[in-house]
Amino acid sequence: MTDSVFSADACCDEGERYLKSGAPLMAYDVLAWGRRHAPEHVRLRQLLALAMARAGASRDANALLQQLAGEGHGDEETLGLLARTHKDIALDAPEPAVRHEHLQLAFEGYADAYRRTGGYWSGINAATMALLLDRQDEATSIAANVRERCRRLIDEDPRRTDRYWVLATLGEAALVGGALDQAENWYRQAAADPGVRHGDVVSTRRNARLILRHLGLDLRRCDAYFPIPPVVVFAGHLVDQPGRTTTRFPPAIESAVRQAIDAKVAGLKPGAAFASAGCGGDILFLESAVRHGAATHIVLPYNREQFRADSVDYVEGSDWAERFDRALAAATEVVLASDDPIAGGMSFEYGFRLLDGSARVRADELETDLVCLALWDGAAGDGPGGTASSVEHWRRLGSRIEIIDLVALRGTASASGTGAASIPARASAPFQAEIVGLLFADAMGFSKLTEPEIPRFIEHYLGAIARVIDQSACAPLQVNTWGDGLYLVFDSVAETGTLALALSEAVRSIDWRRLGFKNDISVRIGLHAGPAYSCTDPVTARRNYLGAHVSRAARIEPIAPPGEVYASGAFAALARADPDATFRCTYVGQTPLAKGYGTFPTYLIRRRR
Repeated sequence: MTDSVFSADACCDEGERYLKSGAPLMAYDVLAWGRRHAPEHVRLRQLLALAMARAGASRDANALLQQLAGEGHGDEETLGLLARTHKDIALDAPEPAVRHEHLQLAFEGYADAYRRTGGYWSGINAATMALLLDRQDEATSIAANVRERCRRLIDEDPRRTDRYWVLATLGEAALVGGALDQAENWYRQAAADPGVRHGDVVSTRRNARLILRHLGLDLRRCDAYFPIPPVVVFAGHLVDQPGRTTTRFPPAIESAVRQAIDAKVAGLKPGAAFASAGCGGDILFLESAVRHGAATHIVLPYNREQFRADSVDYVEGSDWAERFDRALAAATEVVLASDDPIAGGMSFEYGFRLLDGSARVRADELETDLVCLALWDGAAGDGPGGTASSVEHWRRLGSRIEIIDLVALRGTASASGTGAASIPARASAPFQAEIVGLLFADAMGFSKLTEPEIPRFIEHYLGAIARVIDQSACAPLQVNTWGDGLYLVFDSVAETGTLALALSEAVRSIDWRRLGFKNDISVRIGLHAGPAYSCTDPVTARRNYLGAHVSRAARIEPIAPPGEVYASGAFAALARADPDATFRCTYVGQTPLAKGYGTFPTYLIRRRR
């Protein structure tokens, strides 16, 4: 869809398709783009709010729906979605009083929508909220009324288009009333409905678990009726380069490898599949995933043309290049980890970590399992970013790993190998690239300071930042300031996000007027993670980190709202795979970065509750 052929209804349809398939981030991008063209379109705003809520931005969704309600929209969709955001806020609140307040608002919103419209979905949610508020009699009464309405709807039209939701509502109504056997029967019928979508199942299962938890019952009681396909992330050897001294994946065994991968994919039945696209294991896995109906997501370590030349075109007389093009054309998304290759195999290490983290984010969205699949000969690796290091990474995280044994397929012993060896050797770099966390911060209000305020700014603003750094267990690898600007480099994304939130909170807590400032000062912070070159700066004789990813990080801070911490999609993906991360990343959409740097997925960083 382009600007010249914009249609609000078509935009709504596309966004709704993404929501039903369980992809709220993609839905958000489509719907936010549509809203820029039709800012008053009610259905667009409703769906956008739903996408925001499903992506975790419930408070932003709440504000948008409050605006719709304030304009006089009293339909079931607006009131019910507004109530849903109060429910989400309640369930995320650590304070009992806040939880109870928003549960009450959620109940009132659903009940109001039910009284006005008689809609079964607002009614069943009102019943569930009443149950969570320990108003059992009211919950049972509403659920009984909803159950009778849904039975009539099914009797009147057994093939109705919303049949899945009517059946799922009957299941939830039975569950609210404590009739578990009846609930399982209705859920079984709903799960068998041909119109069921992943996003629908996630929503239904979440509510069922909510009720089961409140009743003190086994959360897995209804899971069997709502199987959500797993997300599978793949790493594997490429076809051997001509002249390779130790055999690993000879072209002659391609058929055997294809069959082995296909058997694994057929058994796992993934809903989403993540891989790179080198000739050999990657492409064979992507082809199998497409055959079995999975949505494929590809992460290339650097630009398509050079990657294809390095990792696909070296097998002369083959059709790998055409298959590479077909795999990319069939993919739901193709992400470039970096624009250009980085020496020493770091492109592949970073590309894999971005691939793995992205798969984990997707599994979280669908509330399903992540399976790590490797085509591996079991030998030590040739360098970073290969199959051996990928398997080691998964083992450190305690992931479920399925391995296809290349040695068994080949029928002979193998001496070495990872996918990194298929990349032509490059000249060594003068500096060593490292994957680091990058933080840029800027003081909002600095340009308005008067001359007498500058010393107080140094004392209170920069002094507060110095205290946060000194008192933190997250010691930066590099610290640099220039006026109101701040640049920090960390060894891990967990350290980067933790200190960023501490800085934001420290600045927010300062009473600037009491300290003699005419205006308040706030800080905006941008985070990214990626390879950077560590070196000793010849001018300052101090350690420094440079590279394209540092430039990308610097472009995030200017678009962050005052007082907030924004991060790149790469940072969010790597944070998901870091067990030490104590924060969460909430998607806020595709955002144009400063100075025309491009448009990238952006996340809001908040402490995990």
